[in-house]
Amino acid sequence: MPQNKLTTFVFLVAALLAQNVKSQPIANTSSVNVDLARQTGPMKPIWAWFGYDEPNYTYMKDGKKLLTEIAQLSPVPVFVRVHSLLSSGDGKPALKWGSTNAYTEDTAGKPVYNWTIVDSIFDTYVKRGMKPLAQIGFMPEALSTKPQPYQHNWKPGDRYDKIYTGWAYPPKDYDKWAELIYQWVKHSVARYGVKEVESWYWELWNEPNQAYWKGTKEEFFKLYDYSAMAVKKALPTAKIGGANVTGGGAKFLNDFIAHCLTGTNYATGKTGTPLDLVLFHAKGSPRLNNGTVRMDVRAQLRNIADNFKVIASYPQLKNIPIIIGESDPEGCAACGMATDPQNAYRNGTMYSSYTAAAFARKYELADAYGLNLIGAVTWAFEFEDQPWFYGFRDLATNGVDKPVLNVFRMFGKMTGKRVQVDAGGMYNLKTMLDSSVRGPSDVGALAATNGRTATAMLWNYHDMDKRSDTQNVNLSFTGITAKTVMLTQYMIDDRHSNAYELWKKMGSPLKPDAKQIAALEKEGQLALLNKPQKVKVLNGRLQKTIVLPAQAVSLVKIDW
Repeated sequence: MPQNKLTTFVFLVAALLAQNVKSQPIANTSSVNVDLARQTGPMKPIWAWFGYDEPNYTYMKDGKKLLTEIAQLSPVPVFVRVHSLLSSGDGKPALKWGSTNAYTEDTAGKPVYNWTIVDSIFDTYVKRGMKPLAQIGFMPEALSTKPQPYQHNWKPGDRYDKIYTGWAYPPKDYDKWAELIYQWVKHSVARYGVKEVESWYWELWNEPNQAYWKGTKEEFFKLYDYSAMAVKKALPTAKIGGANVTGGGAKFLNDFIAHCLTGTNYATGKTGTPLDLVLFHAKGSPRLNNGTVRMDVRAQLRNIADNFKVIASYPQLKNIPIIIGESDPEGCAACGMATDPQNAYRNGTMYSSYTAAAFARKYELADAYGLNLIGAVTWAFEFEDQPWFYGFRDLATNGVDKPVLNVFRMFGKMTGKRVQVDAGGMYNLKTMLDSSVRGPSDVGALAATNGRTATAMLWNYHDMDKRSDTQNVNLSFTGITAKTVMLTQYMIDDRHSNAYELWKKMGSPLKPDAKQIAALEKEGQLALLNKPQKVKVLNGRLQKTIVLPAQAVSLVKIDW
């Protein structure tokens, strides 16, 4: 090659290499060590709990499909919590609304019970092996002390307080309210059997420390006393609790617990009220920062810590089951990103990595306070016949799964005991509570083993959507009692388990055709990074380097 052409060729190659280096994110390196010999606690399926506002979506086409998928991803029964099971109306769904018309009154004021829609909801769960976390609420129109207006017409972009109508008020007759609950539980036992209903949990209302309850605190305690009495009258072995307070509700929860333990029961006149479980909510607080979504996992974790502190202050509650009745990055599932741009995290992998990082810290907080956390309800479902990837906080859109649902598919593969993880890039719990993830990315892991299988969920999370922060994670397992293992790796990132990215590549079609929908459904499933492979173990140790893009989540599973 002539010298001048050679020089030109060298410069061209150098330019291309420079462009390639510039376009590729620079990978940082971190380490994650999983010690299978050091158990830290049970891998309780606290993630296998879900909930939503709109009960009538339950038995609709995409609702049934999603519930089937949720039931199938879990090795244990999934619990489902839903609002408005006693609200009056014609059963037609709307955003932030649902109704069953379970209770009406005739012209003489005599109660009329109709369980048709409630049965349709619970039948859908039970047929799939799921369990209701049965929410007692809201107030039927015929019982409300201020029934009008009753059904709201809220839509995204409206003031949120528009939803609080006649269903949020106390009953005009507590005896009629108690009889309604008694008849409901009695009917459930007759329909599903004692053993089945004994396996459910019952709880009263939603966020009574805020506008969901238009009565006083004492009136709520009274409502709980009458409700608990009615539930136990119908089925003495049923389990009921409260109070499902939301952010800033620790004082209300404390007063509620004190009333249940030592207060005078409004229904019986005796001291104390049945309290079989304690519930509260925990939410994060995303904001826009120079046009980019900035999450705040710290806010959600602080909510949990504040309520754990209250519960732990009562020795009588040491082993009581605790359920985080709603546990999410923020508070309004039906608020889309078009009207609330801080919700733009929901369609992609930022929701996935947040979920992985947050659940790991829920286990840590329960360990730190020595409490029996059994569930953390993800308040996300689906919205029937809504625009594709509108930005709702949901698990699927038009029957196509979002990336976040695949985190729960990963959790479904993690069983046995949690084991010790030492991760150089993982924030400790105190730092998370103090400052969230505002410095380097949180590159961490949650790991478990059941004796013949080990799993490690890894994430590369940051409060800001820093897409340039790829991590090379040097993962090692120690304490393996086999000479060879079968290694399987799953991935959620922009190229795997991500129907949203595929939809965008299609041109974000408003009405995908049948071929596109089939491709989207396939892409919405949990994807293998590579084919499973047999790997040798040296002295009980296995090492593997994982390339973890920003906001990615990976599950590494080894079987022997």
